[in-house]
Amino acid sequence: MATLRTILRRLALLGVMLGGLVLITFTVSNVAPSDPAALAAGPDATRAMIETVRHEYGLDQSLPMQLARYVADLLRLRLGRSIQTGNQVADDLARFFPATMELVLLSMLFSVLAGVPMGLWAAVRRNSWFDHAMRALAVSGVALPAFWAALLLQLVFAVWLGWLPTSGQLSVATAPPDPITGMILLDALLRGQWAVFAEAARYAVLPAFVLALPSLAAIVRVNRAEMIEVLAADYVTAARAHGVAPRRVIGWLALRNAMLPTLAMIGLRFGWTLGSTVLVETVFDWPGIGLYAVNSAIASDFKPVMGVTLAVGVTFMLTNLLIDLAYGWLDPRTRSA
Repeated sequence: MATLRTILRRLALLGVMLGGLVLITFTVSNVAPSDPAALAAGPDATRAMIETVRHEYGLDQSLPMQLARYVADLLRLRLGRSIQTGNQVADDLARFFPATMELVLLSMLFSVLAGVPMGLWAAVRRNSWFDHAMRALAVSGVALPAFWAALLLQLVFAVWLGWLPTSGQLSVATAPPDPITGMILLDALLRGQWAVFAEAARYAVLPAFVLALPSLAAIVRVNRAEMIEVLAADYVTAARAHGVAPRRVIGWLALRNAMLPTLAMIGLRFGWTLGSTVLVETVFDWPGIGLYAVNSAIASDFKPVMGVTLAVGVTFMLTNLLIDLAYGWLDPRTRSA
């Protein structure tokens, strides 16, 4: 019952934050100096044609009326129509969002599976050469610009060595698997198309690695710091004095407590990673919502930009809700609180 009340409180708070996000995105998208109706009508459009487009998209109404109409459409899960593609924004998001989630999940999976053991081992071997290397990684991974790292890795592994492709999800000659989830790697696995899976994995290596670098560095840094603090705690010293096996002390007792702040960092980095896809997808021409948002912003097509912002915001909020629930599993004290 306490868990249910916690979930309901979190969902209520999520609704408040979502309302603020809707208001902010709507306000920002409507203060841009360009005229989306004129851009949609084309350079040779007459004034009458521009006004027709403006009326069709509801741009001739006052801002409060546009906001009320937008909120009413959101309640019916309607995000408006894209001027650039002519499609419903919801349909475009349904087509592009799986590619972005595939990239984000791959990068976060790599960051967690590599970052937690690396931080743990750096804390256990404190002040060793490995610990110094992890501290250097923690600084450089956060400070390194994503677009610069992407271009550098493209130059080395795609142009000079020719090991990996430079852009896209699959080659032009390869047909993607019939969609189940929309994620090519997962769909290829579910369909048993191993050749398509291997090719899609080669295309995903570079963008997923570039996207994972900041998260990997942050997870290593936080996990290392928390492990050092936990390993010096009295209950760890007492466990060692009672003859508990070192692997159990480090791998279960210490790591479980050190994972609480690391979990919070994972939730935050998931949101940042989802937002960082804009740069990575643009450099690697990855057909996700980041590239979709960039193309829409260049064309002053604000409905897709607002839709992408809402999709990222809602995903980030739901992820943090799951992180909060995971706290209760790791630490019973948070359940009783």
